[in-house]
Parts: sequence; C-alpha cells; structure tokens
Amino acid sequence: MKIDFDGIQAFVVIAELGGFNKAAEHLHVTQTALTRRVQKLEAYLGLRLLDRTTRYVELTAVGREFLPQARAIVNEMTSAVGRLKDMSKNAKGNFTLACVPTMAAHILPNLIREYSKVCPQNRIRLLDATSYEVRDSVLNSQAELGIGIHGEQHPDVLETPLFDDPLMFFCRDSNPLSEMKSVTWSDMSGADLIVVSNLTATRVFMDYQLAKRGISLSGSYEVQHHATAISLVAAGVGCAILPASTFKEGDRPGVRKIPLVSPVVKRKVILIQRKNTSLSPAAEAFCDLIKASDFDG
Repeated sequence: MKIDFDGIQAFVVIAELGGFNKAAEHLHVTQTALTRRVQKLEAYLGLRLLDRTTRYVELTAVGREFLPQARAIVNEMTSAVGRLKDMSKNAKGNFTLACVPTMAAHILPNLIREYSKVCPQNRIRLLDATSYEVRDSVLNSQAELGIGIHGEQHPDVLETPLFDDPLMFFCRDSNPLSEMKSVTWSDMSGADLIVVSNLTATRVFMDYQLAKRGISLSGSYEVQHHATAISLVAAGVGCAILPASTFKEGDRPGVRKIPLVSPVVKRKVILIQRKNTSLSPAAEAFCDLIKASDFDG
C-alpha cells in the first residue's frame, strides 16, 4: 500500500483551517496544487472526504470519521522527521563502541568525558573485547565504531591510525630494574615474567616482533587480561611487558612503567569502521572527536 502523505496532510490542514485558501498559504502551495492533492487521495480511497462549493468546504461523514486518524498520522510523521532533523543538526542519539580493554584505563574515559561535553544527551554502549572481537563486532554491525590493534587487513574494514602504543616494562619499585631509565629485552632474562594470553593481539604482536629479532622470553605466569597482569605486578608477584596505554603513571602506587628499548616495539592503535557504511550522527560526532584528539599513548 502506498501512503499518500501529501494528500493526508492537505486534508488535515484544510479541515483545521476551514478552507483551501488558508490551507494553501499554510503549506506554501497553490490552491490548484492543493486541490490536486486532495483529489488524488480521494481517488485512491474511492471516497469523498470533503464537500466543497465556491462558498464553503465541509467534511463528509467519512471525512469526519477519518480526521482524527489522519491528524495522528501527520503529527507522528512531523514529529519523527523533526527528531531526525534535530539528530542530524545536533548529533543526537546513541551508538555502540567496541574497544580493547587497555584503552579503558585512561584514554577512553578522557574521550568520553570530552564527548559528553559536546553531546551531553547521548549515550554510548561499550563492548570491551579483544581486538579480533572488536573488528568482528564492527563487521557484524553490532558496533558502529571500534578501537583496536592493527593486524590482518580486512577488505570491508576502514582503519584510521590513532597512535603508536609502545610496549613497556612494568615492575614494583622494589625490583632491581625499577631505577633504570630504560630496560632492554636482555635485561629481563631470568625475571619472573607475567605474560598475557597468546590469544590477545598484544601477545601475538609481541611474539612476532621478538621472533624477528631472535629474542626469546618465557613467562612464569600467564593471564587473560592486562588488568590482571597489572594487579599481579602491584602485588609483587612478578613483572610484565604491557602496552604503555595499560595505565597512567601514578595510577598504581609502587608500580613503575619503564620504556623498553633495544628494540623499541610498538603496536598501532586504530579506529575501525565498516567501509561504505554511513555512521549515525552520534557516532560521527565521536569519530570526529577521536580523529582530532592528541594521544600521548
């Protein structure tokens, strides 16, 4: 069924204003055009909605019965279009963001705080997941945007580099290496190392970079999440190799974050979205914000 909105709107305005002349002025059309809209609607329905002569316009019995429903249709459509225009103009709405957990430490909260200043009424649904799951969430339209780690390129994914996130050495201030300005990979030989699962993008990336350089390290402990590794370090269980973005200096009293050198190994944090897919205004506003942000990694 094809709904003739123009005809229904014309009928409602004529009924409310009491004539074609006022209705035509209100809708900014000619009386001829307005008459055609009503005639087209009546022809489609096979019913007369208005009785009209040169002196008056009057609703038929069918027209009087239809008017409340027609008015509801026009009001609902006008309201819906108004909401969409407001959404477009003011970037209103909600969206889902998939993100690797390491970004949730201090970088993502800062971004969301800035976003809330620009779009205070919007709501973000967060999916924290591995980098592989972040990409799949975007590909499967579970999330409009994703923040992940650069890996194998997918033909349907658009990647925007955000910043390079170097791997660093984390230890308690009681560790013999804690006073060093930088730590080499060979310095960690024999250390009680806490490593993240080999299913994470960070571990895969680290193992690949180390294998290229002939460096071999083994861990005394293996965990699934970076936050768990930090907690173990803070408890004095061991030390860890983690991305710099895992936490901000000072977040954990007694935990040191020291640059790893010889070689410096970095992972690339990226913004992910589907190619040839339009973002909602709310997601577009966040996308613009994150692209304009100055990350310190």
